[in-house]
Amino acid sequence: MIPQPPFDQAVVARHGWAQAVATVLVALGAMGVVAALGLWAAGASDLPDHAFPRVVVATVVTAVGGTIKLSGSAGGLADTDAGLTVIPLSVTLTGALVLGAGFLRPLRHRAVASGRELAGWAARLAVLWLPVLLALTYAARQTFKLSLGDDTLSDLGDLFGVSPEVGFTTDVPQTLLFGLLWMAGVLVLALLVSARAPLPGRLLPFQESVRPAAHAMVVLLLAYVALGTLVALVVAVTRGHARETLAVILLGMPNLVWLTLTIGLGATWNGRVEGPFGLPMPHVLDEVLRSKDTATLDLQTLAEHDGRVWWLVVVDAVLLLAVAFLMATRSPTRVRAWQHAVHMAVALALTVLMICLMGRISAHYGLSVLGIGDLGGGLGGKLFLEPELWTAVGLGALWGLVTGFLGALPARPLRRKGEIKPADA
Repeated sequence: MIPQPPFDQAVVARHGWAQAVATVLVALGAMGVVAALGLWAAGASDLPDHAFPRVVVATVVTAVGGTIKLSGSAGGLADTDAGLTVIPLSVTLTGALVLGAGFLRPLRHRAVASGRELAGWAARLAVLWLPVLLALTYAARQTFKLSLGDDTLSDLGDLFGVSPEVGFTTDVPQTLLFGLLWMAGVLVLALLVSARAPLPGRLLPFQESVRPAAHAMVVLLLAYVALGTLVALVVAVTRGHARETLAVILLGMPNLVWLTLTIGLGATWNGRVEGPFGLPMPHVLDEVLRSKDTATLDLQTLAEHDGRVWWLVVVDAVLLLAVAFLMATRSPTRVRAWQHAVHMAVALALTVLMICLMGRISAHYGLSVLGIGDLGGGLGGKLFLEPELWTAVGLGALWGLVTGFLGALPARPLRRKGEIKPADA
C-alpha cells in the first residue's frame, strides 16, 4: 500500500512553484501584449531611440500601481518641467483577470481551505512577483530629445546650444510597494468574487453577504467595458479611425466607461485640458474640458452639448437593477430585500470609490528658454481630471440601496441553486 502524503504536501503538489511561475508569467505576458498592441495602435512604435519596448514596460508598471517619474533637462539656459499620473486600466483589468484566474485554478473543486494553505499559495506568487516587478522597474527607463520647432525659439536653441530632453524613470520603492498591494488586492478580490473558491472555515458565515455583492460589482464593471467596446467598434466601422479606436480599447476603455458610470449616477468630475493633450473619450467630453480654466463634468454640463447624455442614467439604472437581481439569485432565500439593499449599497459605494481613485488623471509639461515660453503655458500643456470623491461615493450608496431593494423583489419566488424548497404543509 502506497502511503498518502500529508495534507500540506498534497497542497504543494496542486499549487507549487511551477504553477506559481506559470501564473505570474502568463499574467505579465498578457498585460505586455495588450499594452504593446495598444501603444502600437496609438503610434508609439515610431518613438526614437528604439524606445518602444521600454514604453511598453513602463505601461505595464503603471498598470499594477507603479510610479513613473518624468524628468527633463535643457542645459543651464532653459528650464523644463513634466509630470504624469494615469493608470491604463485596460492593461490593469487584463492582468487582474488572468492573475485571479491563475490563483483560483488550483483551488477549484474544494469547499474549504485553511488560512495557512491560502496564505502559502499567495506567498509563492508574491515571492516570484517582486523580483519580476523589480526587473521591470529598471527596464522602464528612457530619455528622448525634443525638437524646439522652426520658430525663433529654435534659432535661440541652436545659438546657445540648448538641447532639451525629457525622459522617464520609475520610483523603485513605491513601485514595489504598490505593485505588491495591487497583487494582494487582486487575490483577495478573486476569493471574494468566486462562488467556488474555498475559504477558511471561520470565514464561511460571511460569504453569503459578501460574495454575491462582490460578484455583482465585477459583472457590472465588465458589462460596462463590454458595452463600451461594442459601441467603439461600431463607431470605428461606421466612421473610421479604426487604429485610434483600437488604442482606446486596449489602453483606456475602463477609464472611459467607468467614468461614464459615475457620471450617470450623478457624480461630478472637475478637469481641464490645455495644449496638445487629449483624453480617450468622445468629443463632447473633451469639448467641455477645454471650455473653462476648470470645467465641471456632470450630466447637466454634458447635456448642454449633447442631450443624449441623459441616456447614461437609463443605462445605469438598467444595469444596476440587473446585477442587483443577479446578486439576489446568488444569495440564500432567507436574506431579505432590505438586506440585499444594504449589501448593494456598500458594494456600489466601494466600487465608485475605487473608480474615483483609479480614474484620476494628471499630466503636464513645459519648456522655457531664456525666459521665452512659460512652463506649462504656450510651450507646454496640462490636463487633469479629478472627482468630487465623497459626493460620488454617497450617490453610489443611494443608488445601491434603491436598486438593491428593487432588484431583489423579482428574485424572491425563484429557487436558488443548491437549496431545497420546503414542501407545503
